[in-house]
Amino acid sequence: MKGILIALCLLLSGAVQAQYAPQAGVVGTTAIPKTSSLFQAWATRCDVQRGLQQIGNMAGGYASLGDTSAAIGAPDGNVLSLGDAGVATVFFKDALRNGTGADFAVFENGFANVLNPEEAFLELAFVEVSSDGVHFTRFPAISQTQDTVQLSSTAAPSYTTARQLHNLAGKYIAGFGTPFDLQELVDSPGLDVQHIIAVRLIDVVGAIGADGSLDAQGRKVNDPFPTPFPSSGFDLDAVGVIHSTATTVVPTLATDISVYPNPAGATLDVRVPDGFGTGLLSLYAPSGACLRQNAIHSGTTRLSLQELPAGLLFLRLQFQNGYSCTKLLLHQ
Repeated sequence: MKGILIALCLLLSGAVQAQYAPQAGVVGTTAIPKTSSLFQAWATRCDVQRGLQQIGNMAGGYASLGDTSAAIGAPDGNVLSLGDAGVATVFFKDALRNGTGADFAVFENGFANVLNPEEAFLELAFVEVSSDGVHFTRFPAISQTQDTVQLSSTAAPSYTTARQLHNLAGKYIAGFGTPFDLQELVDSPGLDVQHIIAVRLIDVVGAIGADGSLDAQGRKVNDPFPTPFPSSGFDLDAVGVIHSTATTVVPTLATDISVYPNPAGATLDVRVPDGFGTGLLSLYAPSGACLRQNAIHSGTTRLSLQELPAGLLFLRLQFQNGYSCTKLLLHQ
């Protein structure tokens, strides 16, 4: 009986662990490549307050790799290292706004585990936004990475699984942006999600000890620690704009994009004509809740729908020159 109870507890414990989008290059990812036509603009100014190379160790000095110019413009591999608990605040030519799906994306310089595409060396940051540059609201970050064995910057274990991370910048490897949707903050007091002038990145101190950072649910966020180098902490490469007040009206695409079969079953094929580049595919429930997002390219993409609820869904494809929206009936 005791064994049965233990097994049941483990099963229930696993059941409450949500699975989030996987690493770039894995089916179902929400990673947005830096070359995506979704990006309309990039950060134009950056202010930084560096953190120590190792929190609590003043003798080690502060992070020093890069300068604020590295965080301006498109991702290019030149980065601004924040150090432990360091802060970077970026600004834009035009205010960000809440559109359909992701509204901006943050780029870091993590790298994949060559032996397992699901894993990567990732340094993380909390993300906050502001409508006035003074008062900031944080995206509710979640880390389900184990917090019993410290991840290391120099020895195993050092890799993190993206499926266990949500609303943390740095979730994706270099060249791929981690998307953020302002819709998640729509009811936040003092925040106008249609007029965001600043995005703030705060380095996660990934220690599982007393100095460590906590996620929105009070768990320690475990990422490689310590990093006693000039490149310590989160390495900001760029912040890309998807929706801004400069592009309030998005034209509807009149094209031969095709979605079939419809009604759909376990799988769905989406065919995009050549020349569209990379876009964003989003599936919404009738309530407006976003059920899935992932990058989509010219050609035919096959989606697995097995985990989605049966009934009416809305499929939106967004590209640089506009979007298309299709009603989709799902039978399971």
